[in-house]
Order: sequence, then C-alpha cells, then structure tokens
Amino acid sequence: MTRVAAIDCGTNSIRLLVADVGPDGSLIDVTRRMEIVRLGQGVDQTGRLAPEAIERTRVALADYTAQIRALGASRVRMCATSASRDAANATDFTDMVLTTLGVAPEVVTGDAEAHLSYTGAVRGLVAPAPFLIVDIGGGSTEFVTGSSAAGPDAAISVDIGCVRMTERHLHSTPPTAAEVAAAEADIAEAVDRALAAVPGREAATLVGVAGSVTTVVGIALDLPGYDPGRIHHARISYDDVAKVTADLLSKTPAERLENPIMHPGRADVIGAGALVLRIIMERAGMSSVVASEHDILDGIAYSLV
Repeated sequence: MTRVAAIDCGTNSIRLLVADVGPDGSLIDVTRRMEIVRLGQGVDQTGRLAPEAIERTRVALADYTAQIRALGASRVRMCATSASRDAANATDFTDMVLTTLGVAPEVVTGDAEAHLSYTGAVRGLVAPAPFLIVDIGGGSTEFVTGSSAAGPDAAISVDIGCVRMTERHLHSTPPTAAEVAAAEADIAEAVDRALAAVPGREAATLVGVAGSVTTVVGIALDLPGYDPGRIHHARISYDDVAKVTADLLSKTPAERLENPIMHPGRADVIGAGALVLRIIMERAGMSSVVASEHDILDGIAYSLV
C-alpha cells in the first residue's frame, strides 16, 4: 500500500494524519495526532506571527516529522490556513517548516481550504443532500455547499474563528454580556455575508467539522471523555447547541476544564467557537447539526491518493 502523511496547521492547532491508501482509494488510518500550538496568537491585533508561536509550532512539527519518517510515508503534504494567510511575516513560518519538515507548506486560500474541508467531511457521510459544511477554525470559518462527494458547488471563507473572536471581543473570564453581544453582532454580520454568497439556507443537512463543533457535540452527548468514534456523525439539535453555548459562556476556562471532554488548549476559546456554531444555525435556519471528525486533514490526505 501507498502510505501518505497530511499535516494541517491552523490558527489554534497543528494536526497529523498518516494513512494507508486502500485498493479502492479509501484511507486507512495509521495515526492521527493533534497539538494545540496557537500559531495565530495575536495575529488579529498585530498582523504578525509571534516568535514564540512559531517556536511552539516548530517543536510539534519536529515531532511529527520524526514520526512520518519512522512510519515510512512516501508522500507528504502540509497545508497552513488562516493565521499564515493573514501574517505579514509568513515567510518566517514558511522557512521554519521547510527546514524542519523538508517540504514547503502550502499557505492555502480560503477557497482551497473550503474545498479540502468539504472533501474530507462528505466522504462516507450518509445524510440527505444538499449539504452545508461549516469548518469553524481558530482564525476563520469556511462555508461550503454541495450535493455529492464529487465536490463542492460553492464556498466562502470568513474571518470569524474561535481564537480571533475571543481575542477581539471576549476579554473577561467569563465574558460579560456586553462582550458576548459584540461578538454576536460581529459573527452574525459575517454569517449573513457568507450565506448570501453560498446557498446554505437551502441545505438539507448541516455538517460541522473541527474542534469547536466536535467539542460542543461531545458535551451535548454527556460523554465521559472525548470519544471520536461516538462523536463522528452524531447529530444534535439547535436547542442542545444553544444550551451548551450558554453554559460555556457562563464559565471561566478553569471551570470549562472540569468537563472531561475539554482539551486544555481549547478551554479559553471554546465559548467563541460554540457561539459561531449557534449563530450559523440560527441564521441558516438549521434545527440540527451533524458532527464530522473528518475534515480538511482528510481532504489533504485524499489529495495525495
């Protein structure tokens, strides 16, 4: 079998998928890993990647590189998304990756990011079409619509990620009512703009990908710990999302960490991520959301098949 390695470096996390390519072109996981490195720390304010954020990313990437070589992956692709697109000093990051991994990162456009997310999310999904895929990241959220696994029909990326919204609006712990209201207004404007560009309100199924969505779903399911197998393709209602969002926004990061679902690197930004999901559902008129553990990372891997 051919063995491929995909790396997704976003605003909040860097993730690795090493997989074998089956005879039918399917992917068979060898390993999946995720580290919170917060590459996009402060980018919304400064327009630059912080040196300490690049160093955190380098440490995680060096570990991934060693594992990729040990597992014998013959094809490697690394994509970097919102924070790297926005930063004036993105070449510092690019040079670091080339030195560490030996492969240059592709700083993909929002449109390309959306297409990769759609490919990863729709493969293996059994649900009514057309689909609205929303990828709530750290710096941006992608909206992608389509009717089949063949590919998306329309896509747009808007800058309302969980890290960006937290740094821009949610300064208190827990955030004040005024801070939440400001974030809601900002998010709603961007969501309405996105839904004017893609026919998301016409979708039969809303699919949410990435850590904000899967964490909210895991909390709503009241799981005893983070369980990707139970979260993948689980469906929860708008009422569940609204309840979890209100609860998260009423707590400090330390209090959020008392939930066994919560990753320590996500506790300070999950309130904003949940808020983005809730407002998308409101503005698109969606009564439920299906979570997918497969997303842009899988899309990157499929592109190597």
